[in-house]
Amino acid sequence: MQARLKTLIKDWCPPALFHRLRGSPLPIVGARKIDFAGNYPNWTAANTQARGYAAGNILEKARIAVLKVKSGEAACERDTVVFDHIQYSYPLLANLLHVASRNGNRLAVLDFGGALGSSYYQNRGYLSHLRPLHWMVVEQAHFVACGKADFADEVLSFHETIEAAVAYCKPDIIVLSSVLQYLEDPAAMVRKLVAAGAGTIVVDRAPILPNAPTRLTVQSVPPSIYDASYPCWLFNEREFISLFEPAYALADQFDANIGGEIPLEGASGRYRGYLFRANHA
Repeated sequence: MQARLKTLIKDWCPPALFHRLRGSPLPIVGARKIDFAGNYPNWTAANTQARGYAAGNILEKARIAVLKVKSGEAACERDTVVFDHIQYSYPLLANLLHVASRNGNRLAVLDFGGALGSSYYQNRGYLSHLRPLHWMVVEQAHFVACGKADFADEVLSFHETIEAAVAYCKPDIIVLSSVLQYLEDPAAMVRKLVAAGAGTIVVDRAPILPNAPTRLTVQSVPPSIYDASYPCWLFNEREFISLFEPAYALADQFDANIGGEIPLEGASGRYRGYLFRANHA
């Protein structure tokens, strides 16, 4: 069993191309590496140099893929492609189970930027014994509409704002998976998320520069995947952690294991994960 877990961790790759449609693209590893360029003074300047991307039928492809996962026809999906085995983020799963175990096997998750529930479907096999279980995805309006039409049930729900999700059910844990770096003002969004009052926040797959200042770049995806580029923050580690203070304290951190060094001229970066505990908890 241990050998299998190690193999899965080693092979784990970033999910869902449809995150890119909503403004939270994920890094691509191996021969298809993305590139980061520039050090822009503000979002407008970076956005001027970015090509953006053509949404096309990405949402529909994602919908079809996730429907296959929902029905059990496929184990999981990534980049709108389905797979016959699940590719876990084990630090995220461990913290979901830890929070639930401390809460009498009850769990309410606010998944900010969660697309069509990819992380829920990825982890549901380990969470199905929890009662009650609420997984609330906060997304843009077109994802919410699709989610409500095809995926919402007694566990999985979709909301256009953090406030709407909190009104539906107060979260025990907030999941931020490869999302903050694609927001124009990450600090403002973190303040809103902190105000939700969850006892735990898990950040997964954040691009971190341990020994360099925060940098605003343009991230490019090779045409072999799809021709696109968009602004992306690379965070100084100390500055990133301070976004959650003083309401939350750093309890743990981990390597996100999705492709080693971030390719960047003049600095060294890696994808990292962080666990924050509320100081009031």
